[in-house]
Amino acid sequence: MLNYIILGIVQGLTEFFPVSSSGHLVIMQKFLGAGPQNAAAAVVLHLGTALAVAVFFFHEILKALRDKKTLLLILVVTAITGVIGVLGKDFFERLFSLPKMAAGALVFTGAVLILTKFTSEKKAIVQIKDALILGLTQGLAIVPGISRSGMTISTLLFRGVNPQVSFNFSFIISLPAILGAAVLEAKGICFLLKGNLGGLAAGFIFSFSSGILALTLLRKILMRAKFHYFGYYCILIGIMTLLLVAGR
Repeated sequence: MLNYIILGIVQGLTEFFPVSSSGHLVIMQKFLGAGPQNAAAAVVLHLGTALAVAVFFFHEILKALRDKKTLLLILVVTAITGVIGVLGKDFFERLFSLPKMAAGALVFTGAVLILTKFTSEKKAIVQIKDALILGLTQGLAIVPGISRSGMTISTLLFRGVNPQVSFNFSFIISLPAILGAAVLEAKGICFLLKGNLGGLAAGFIFSFSSGILALTLLRKILMRAKFHYFGYYCILIGIMTLLLVAGR
């Protein structure tokens, strides 16, 4: 159970910080021999952070549900991400056992984050073109090591959307994606629950609580224009992992 508690904390912090929770879980599994052994277990931890999003953005979600334009944008992003997820399901699941791939993807994520340092805000709304690109970048983030929050927030910043709107919209669109992944892995999740209910419950609870903390901190960091600092961390962890894997 301790392994799942540790991984729940890691999931909560890294899901929202733009450093790729899936990449960290794959790497920790490789070097600690702990935690989720497949995508279904990882999805359970993601559901804990999904609850954190629902609680943290409760009022923003209610506003989105009342706005037909926002709902359309969310639908567009979700549809594109869903197609990528369904068509590439088997391929993406195989990547969860490849720490070298996750490490390389972390380096890529880091480079994208650093480039956000050179963005400038021009608008306070998300448009249909933004949603189309977001669907693609969120789909790409299924790859372990590519941060979903990092890619989606960065995409909006590159498109000239201001940090607050980028922050809110990035996490609101994560809910359908996470719930969709849970549906795809429902059979595997039910199987795991029968044999390890306590461990998965602990992981879920700790991913939720650490997720709330991470969201609070990330909003402050983004508003202070320090978002790109996460890029240096991603590159460092990615390179260190590549060196360690190469040495084994």
